[in-house]
Amino acid sequence: MSSHRKIHSIALIDCNNFYASCERVFNPSLDDRPVIVLSNNDGCVIARSNEAKRAGIEMGVPAFKIQELFRRNNVAVYSANFALYGDMSRRVMSILSGYSPLQEIYSVDECFLDLAETATPKEYGLRMKEHVGRWTGIPISVGIAPTKALAKVANRIAKKYPSQTGGCYVMDTEEKRVKALRWLPVEDVWGIGRRNAAKLQLAGAFKAVDFAEMSESWVRRNMTVTGINLQRELNGIRKARVFPSPARSKKNTERGTR
Repeated sequence: MSSHRKIHSIALIDCNNFYASCERVFNPSLDDRPVIVLSNNDGCVIARSNEAKRAGIEMGVPAFKIQELFRRNNVAVYSANFALYGDMSRRVMSILSGYSPLQEIYSVDECFLDLAETATPKEYGLRMKEHVGRWTGIPISVGIAPTKALAKVANRIAKKYPSQTGGCYVMDTEEKRVKALRWLPVEDVWGIGRRNAAKLQLAGAFKAVDFAEMSESWVRRNMTVTGINLQRELNGIRKARVFPSPARSKKNTERGTR
């Protein structure tokens, strides 16, 4: 990826705190208030607004253990409504499908779009963000880069630094790619997993850039061809076929789940 040349861009769009954001759409009084969503039978925390995260509420914690924390922080607590979340997901994905003929839905709140050689990717990403927000009320973050793995990293930056990025980060130079991989812990790389993260750390790879620069022979021996493909993507090397066929993409869009 050389500096400042037009690149074939892939966007990863992620709905921010999706379940909590869905609840806020139908109750605007929840803005700026901590919101959490509980799993079936109100067992554990499965979604948190940013305010809930700042209050110290952890993902997966059993609700009965933190009732005092709820009271002390005036937390709005909701039982999961998966029918609502599925409907909101379909609305968001339908809007996003209008920005590219190739869409791959990765989960209920994430999708990849093939933007081809879009001349103004930042402007395009901000337009998506405004469009989805205006039509659905759901806030999104957009990461744009030459490969899916790098688009995931770019999205993480957009979400982590919203005031600096405006919620859309474009990784369009070699300098940005290297800086991002030096920032990202190896265990947070999309597709690494806990077991491979442990292997990499034992081998001295603690940041994503360390993994990206490792010898392919080590990666192939310890992480198979899947690891090789991921390493190449982090180095900006695209697969021959990145997206499923349009027919399969349409099927995924209709299903709306992982």
